[in-house]
Amino acid sequence: MKLIVDGRAAYAYTGGKPFDPALPCILFVHGALNDHSVFTLLARWFAHHGHAVLAVDLPGHRRSAGPPLTTVEDMAGWLLRLLDTAGVQRAVLAGHSMGSLIALEAAGLAPERAAQLWMLGTAYPMKVSPALLQASLETPLAAIDSVVAWSICSLATKPSYPGPGVWLHGAYRALLRQVLQGDAAGGSPLFHIDFSACSAYAGAEAAAARVSCPVHLVLGARDQMTQPRAAMGLAQMLKATVHQVPAGHSLMAEQPDAVLAALRQALAGPQGSGRAG
Repeated sequence: MKLIVDGRAAYAYTGGKPFDPALPCILFVHGALNDHSVFTLLARWFAHHGHAVLAVDLPGHRRSAGPPLTTVEDMAGWLLRLLDTAGVQRAVLAGHSMGSLIALEAAGLAPERAAQLWMLGTAYPMKVSPALLQASLETPLAAIDSVVAWSICSLATKPSYPGPGVWLHGAYRALLRQVLQGDAAGGSPLFHIDFSACSAYAGAEAAAARVSCPVHLVLGARDQMTQPRAAMGLAQMLKATVHQVPAGHSLMAEQPDAVLAALRQALAGPQGSGRAG
């Protein structure tokens, strides 16, 4: 689905169903150097079970025109304007990694528009090492290899897991390279821009104080990029329900059924705080 936001083309995957703004909406926001495709399974399931789905490409990523936005705050504002363009007043805001911070900031900017907040593979602060930030500028392909190794919890994932013909490491490496080398960013150092935005974000406390909807964190128990203990402050600030799945940072690819089950549980309730999984 193509939309025009701020005068530029924006893309959102609708899960294989025509988008209907009258249905309960779920907005999925990808992480650094990713695109909408990391949410394909989740988007399709919810779209085929009574929900309107928007899994976006952020500006400068794959099918959404650039230039890329450089701060979490700017990306959150863009998300809300995308909802305006799509005719959506209220949505579940769901984000992975950098996208989780964007979803949090958007829920803080417009609490009345967030039906729920789902933060996957999250942490705060989400600091990126100076060495990785430098590598993202100078040797981005080598930096991508490092990110892939840290994002998937096992180098010995069984063949064809989680489905026939799947190679998690190769698929994730290919995605990051495709996003990096795509035309949408217009030659901007997209890897460095995204990781710098994560590292610089300092607004979680202020955003959390304004969030009024139920919040769910879905964390990979073996995540090396955003370790579960680094999300506990967020959980406390947001009075969030925490779900853990046996995965690393790429939890949607490593444990698709467990992540889907956690999000289905989030929609079904109970809506209060606590711990699950």
